[in-house]
Amino acid sequence: MRRSIFMYLFLFAALWIVFQYVNASKSFDRQQDKIERLEVELTEVNDSLASIDLNAGRYFKLTGNENAYDYFERFGVEVGGLESRIETALVSKNSTSGNPLIPYENATGVFQINKVEVLNHKWVIADFSDGKRWGELILLYDVDKDGSISFETLQSVIYP
Repeated sequence: MRRSIFMYLFLFAALWIVFQYVNASKSFDRQQDKIERLEVELTEVNDSLASIDLNAGRYFKLTGNENAYDYFERFGVEVGGLESRIETALVSKNSTSGNPLIPYENATGVFQINKVEVLNHKWVIADFSDGKRWGELILLYDVDKDGSISFETLQSVIYP
C-alpha cells in the first residue's frame, strides 16, 4: 500500500510538472509574440515620428524666414545665433527689482520674463510671472550693426 501511494504521488508530481512546463511554454510563446508585435509597432511609430517636421506647425518664426534674413543682411547684422542672443538679452534684464520692460507694478513680488519666442525680424512675444500672477508682452526689437539689441514694449496683458 505504501508503495502504491508513492507511485501515485510520483505520477501526480510528474503530471503536475508536465502541466506546468506546457503552461509556461505557451505563456512564454504568447509573450514573445506580443513583444515582437510591439517591437514592429514601435518601429512604425518611430518611423512616423522621424518623418514629422516639428517646426512645420509654427508659421511665425525667425529660423528659416528668408524675408527676415534678407532684412538683417541689408543692415549687416549677423543672423547666426540671433534668436538665442535676443532671448538672453531679454532674460538678462530680469533683476531683483523686476524687469523694466514689464509695465506693471506688483506689491507682492517682482515680475520677471520666463519664456521668449522670437516671431520675426521685428517682434518678440514673452511670458512673464511673479509666481502667482502671469502675463504676456509683445515687444518690438531692433538689432544694431554692433550687435546691441534694444526693446520697446508694444502691448501687454496680465491675467487675473
